[in-house]
Amino acid sequence: MSGEIEEDEERRRQRKLEEALEVKSLRRIISAYLNYPEAAEEDVRRYERSFKKLQPAHKALLPHYPLKFQNLRRCISMNSYFIFSMLQAFEPPLDMSQDVDGCEDPHLENIEHEHCHSEERNASSCCSASTSGRMCCSNHAQVCSQERSCVMSNPTAQLQEVQSEHQHVPISGSSAGEVGNYKDISASCGNDVIDCNGNMFSSPHDWLNPSLQLNVPLADVDKVRCIIRNIVRDWAAEGMKERDQCYKPILEELDALFPNRSKESPPACLIPGAGLGRLALEISCLGFISQGNEFSYYMMICSSFILNRTETTGQWTIYPWIHSNCNSRSDNDQLRPVSIPDILPASAGITEGFSMCGGDFVEVYNDSSQIRFWDAVVTCFFIDTAHNIIEYIEIISRILKEGGVWINFGPLLYHFADMYGQEDEMSLELSLDDVKKTAFHYGFELEKEQTVETTYTTNPRSMMQNHYYAAFWTMRKKKTSTT
Repeated sequence: MSGEIEEDEERRRQRKLEEALEVKSLRRIISAYLNYPEAAEEDVRRYERSFKKLQPAHKALLPHYPLKFQNLRRCISMNSYFIFSMLQAFEPPLDMSQDVDGCEDPHLENIEHEHCHSEERNASSCCSASTSGRMCCSNHAQVCSQERSCVMSNPTAQLQEVQSEHQHVPISGSSAGEVGNYKDISASCGNDVIDCNGNMFSSPHDWLNPSLQLNVPLADVDKVRCIIRNIVRDWAAEGMKERDQCYKPILEELDALFPNRSKESPPACLIPGAGLGRLALEISCLGFISQGNEFSYYMMICSSFILNRTETTGQWTIYPWIHSNCNSRSDNDQLRPVSIPDILPASAGITEGFSMCGGDFVEVYNDSSQIRFWDAVVTCFFIDTAHNIIEYIEIISRILKEGGVWINFGPLLYHFADMYGQEDEMSLELSLDDVKKTAFHYGFELEKEQTVETTYTTNPRSMMQNHYYAAFWTMRKKKTSTT
């Protein structure tokens, strides 16, 4: 009896430690977002210092530079306003006020995910669509029941309309709010925020209190800049070219493979590494029960905000290209605004059951409830995020129904390939041939394959364009012969 009690206490202690580590990781991510304006301002100060060191004759060649610095600060302010509005709308799934001092996780420094490097653990979160078409959100320690949506056993008890939880301050026309720098944001956390037009809105979140913020490395803030670029890829008209290169072939393939989709019983499609959710939404609009899975809380916070809080197209204005002076053809190109979103998610025509499920792909879907559950799995710029790509392929095979399809699009830029000096960090980096051989071993047959040239979160006006020659294939899980 005493042994059982000790085991229970050990499990409780372990759960408490894991939750504290998740809280610390989530605080770090939120701190990275909140540190964005100050880090961006430091960049501008660095530009100014270089300019001041010029000889007068050289300065005279650049009379517009002081105005450029001023405009950069205005752009940073607009980006910061979007970020803070996003954080206000975020409902953490954990008690963010708990003491996490002394909690250490050696892997926090090394976690990278998606083609935007991010560092966090998998505090699971799930956002689903209600029957009305409005997005709903539910947070749990475990995700994905046997139902075809990311809800628990009692969905009506678990889901809640997120738009009723907060007062949302819309931006109309050019009258966007501005937040000056990190100190301004910190001073307003838990109190009132006043934008440049004198409008006031309050922040009810104690977890945004500056006393709970962590000092984060600049590399974390770089992830925030990466998220801003990802917003363009998924939710701006300017990102349509990339979406047409990457998402359109996938959508056309799904449409052709499932020609007779039933509204009463739609096919179920899983999208691991769903990022900011646009592909998962588009698949839902095709008539699939679509579930996006995303590990990165950097991504999840942003996708939830865009999916749930958008009231009009072009509601927000961001400046995604201001963070580098390199390879710009003109200052106007660098400082150009981008309006988001280009569509209204709630009015896009989603199929009931659309959801975004937070958590590590292996941990969430390597579960008996997922076996032979999905009609299709779509991986776009995802499979190279694995420590062990064989494990990914094995799980994809396991969760697909017999005759189900796996559509993949992307390169093999293995995310853990450069983790030098960390002996416990696993990274299996297979060639494309070996990836396909592994898939064949786990019961897949290749139906279609081609190479597609594409970019990823690339500034279309930049003088430098990094291009991928992405593998695009359709594989089908063989049916077990019955004799």
